[in-house]
Amino acid sequence: MTLVKDSPPDAPEIRPGAPAAKKRRGRRENLAGYLFMSPWIAGFLLLTAGPMAASLYFAFTDYNLFNSPKWIGFDNFTKMFHDPRWQKSVEVTAKYVVIGTPLKLLLALGVALLLAQSRRGQAFYRAAFYAPSLIGASVSIGFVWRALFSDDAIVDRTQSFLGFHTGGWVGDPNWVLYSLVALTVWQFGAPMVIFLAGLKQVPRELYEAAEVDGAGPFRRFWNITLPMISPVLFFNVLLETIHSFQIFGSAYVVSNTQCGPADATLVYTCYLYQKGFKESQMGFASAMAWMLLLAVALVTAVLFWSQKRWVHYEEDAR
Repeated sequence: MTLVKDSPPDAPEIRPGAPAAKKRRGRRENLAGYLFMSPWIAGFLLLTAGPMAASLYFAFTDYNLFNSPKWIGFDNFTKMFHDPRWQKSVEVTAKYVVIGTPLKLLLALGVALLLAQSRRGQAFYRAAFYAPSLIGASVSIGFVWRALFSDDAIVDRTQSFLGFHTGGWVGDPNWVLYSLVALTVWQFGAPMVIFLAGLKQVPRELYEAAEVDGAGPFRRFWNITLPMISPVLFFNVLLETIHSFQIFGSAYVVSNTQCGPADATLVYTCYLYQKGFKESQMGFASAMAWMLLLAVALVTAVLFWSQKRWVHYEEDAR
């Protein structure tokens, strides 16, 4: 018997022009990708990056929209810090953020806990609670809200019936800001949906084990629910805080474009609008815009720094 030694397989034939053809095909694919991205790139450069660069330049100039910008260095920022109305706008905005954001998130979490339980008509309730988030930022809702909280309107009459004679909130400097807080709290649907998604991801086995150990509802919520949804809570806190700093439309409409009375609703963006478009001090307004950006960035950095203490991720438990 003759033994036949297997010969090694033939090496694939490499054509001399194959690498070059592959490079050309890669270039064509990259070009096609850039062509598809070109509308977004053009929009980003023309509508975002370009205006941001221009506003950064205007922040260091004396510019009134009609004459050429004149370089003045940090004078706009110095003037800003000595402006009593700017200080008032910072105070009003901080008060709105500190009061409105926690109340909105607490209500959103509370409703999400209720909707996480199986019940009839659950889809209807979710849609009904989410609806205000879709329409709450509209100008028409601002007019409706101003009518509700005006003198002798439904809120005023209800308060009088209950024995609280405060008058309409819109015309009272001590109460008008709380009407804006009520409006933002009413729009709790978006964070509620996010909380609801987080609650659906909590394993039911943890609750069953806690019940066997005799843990009550509050203990289960504090030791299981909150730690498990802490990433979702952090996301909502971050998002809603940033949104609160950007409030403008509701404050402008509810106050009848006056940001008052007595500057009671003079939020930061409202004063920025007045300076830039009513008083034509676009350089000063640009400086205000960049200060707002720095403030939001600082708050965001603090939140990210603090998350190490109270946000628990799954990979941390492994």
